[in-house]
Amino acid sequence: MAFVRANGIVLHTRIQGRTDGPVLVFGNSLGSDFRIWEDVVRLLDDRYRILLYDKRGHGLSDTPPPPCAIDDHVNDLLALLDHFAIESAAIVGLSVGGMIAQRLAARAPERVKALVLCCTGAKIGTPESWADRIAAIDAGGIDAIAETVLERWFTPSFHRNRATELAGWRNMLLRTPRAGYVATCAAIRDADLRPGAASITAPTLCVAGDHDGATPPELVRATADLIPGARFALIEGAGHIPCVEKPDVLAELVGEHLARHV
Repeated sequence: MAFVRANGIVLHTRIQGRTDGPVLVFGNSLGSDFRIWEDVVRLLDDRYRILLYDKRGHGLSDTPPPPCAIDDHVNDLLALLDHFAIESAAIVGLSVGGMIAQRLAARAPERVKALVLCCTGAKIGTPESWADRIAAIDAGGIDAIAETVLERWFTPSFHRNRATELAGWRNMLLRTPRAGYVATCAAIRDADLRPGAASITAPTLCVAGDHDGATPPELVRATADLIPGARFALIEGAGHIPCVEKPDVLAELVGEHLARHV
């Protein structure tokens, strides 16, 4: 089923993989849709039942009117799990997808078997940095910030050697609904998950890209330090979107973590 009404909105979804396998859910970054996971999913779907979805304001999902908070995204995901009768799942979340995963694990620990928090933090950015981004979009649209975002998403090597792919991912970013992008910026701006991090009981792996300009490795490591028993791993030669740049490495890390805990 491509479209599901959950928590009162339409979400674009896809389920694939091993029908009797453990459930693995992927959450996307700001300005992306679930296509960023294609190469990772291809390496894992023989072992897992995989749920992909475009969060609200992104891809083919609805863009409800603002305001929007991380808890709204969590409510969407809980409703989606209920729709598919998924009692619990492992969650892989990238950037804001990782914030959604953290909050879900703190709010409803019984629904989360394991976490992989990729290029994310318990607190990302400052009110000033998000205000600047929102102001730039208000003035010039997503195009006004696209080059800066892409520099953070991918390494210089990717920019030099994979120009055609880079152009495609730029198209994805530019076609993100403007209202959805800004609403999610505000949700990230207002979210501070540090107070709840110590309550996360799901086995957690925190993964960083060594060239990540959005959530640098030290931020990801600091988040791992807040979560009891969390491990940290660094992917060399990757920016903020390692599922595109280093999918084989990320898939191996995810597979190893879930093999231990799911």
